[in-house]
Amino acid sequence: MEVRGLPDEERTRLASAEAHRLGLRSLASDLRVVWNPRLRSTAGRAWPGQGVIELNPRLREFGDDEIRRTLLHELAHLVAHARAGRKRIAPHGPEWRFACADLGIAGESARHRLPLPRSRQKRRFRYECPVCGTGIERVRRLRRAAACFTCCKAHAGGRFDKRFQLVERDHCAATGLDP
Repeated sequence: MEVRGLPDEERTRLASAEAHRLGLRSLASDLRVVWNPRLRSTAGRAWPGQGVIELNPRLREFGDDEIRRTLLHELAHLVAHARAGRKRIAPHGPEWRFACADLGIAGESARHRLPLPRSRQKRRFRYECPVCGTGIERVRRLRRAAACFTCCKAHAGGRFDKRFQLVERDHCAATGLDP
């Protein structure tokens, strides 16, 4: 499948044909593939709720095989979500891996290894487990209650337990800045 010189409509048609082949007619009819010049470090993005795949225009520098692989990688996200329905799934979890296999890219890596510029953001927020002291650092604040996975697994049968709820620590400590 030669994809570099194709217009957006043709890439969309090819992705739709793959979705149709997998029996996902609704996805196939709603699918759209576009170039997004705002993408910098990511090769592509999929928007399951909208049926949109965005590709980094710099992929053209790496040839048709890389464009095709990235297109199928992102299509696998849409396929996995379409199959899961309303069930919540992990971005690169088993459903995504099954979709990759069905699209002919079994063993696909979750991350690309292209020489695109990387952006490193400071992890300004630190959370710790009040029981074991295990800490995590995050770029953004947690939006809902989260607990220490290790403690919940060991002492609560893998279910959320408020005893192990992560506590936010001084974000300055996580960044090494003075308070």
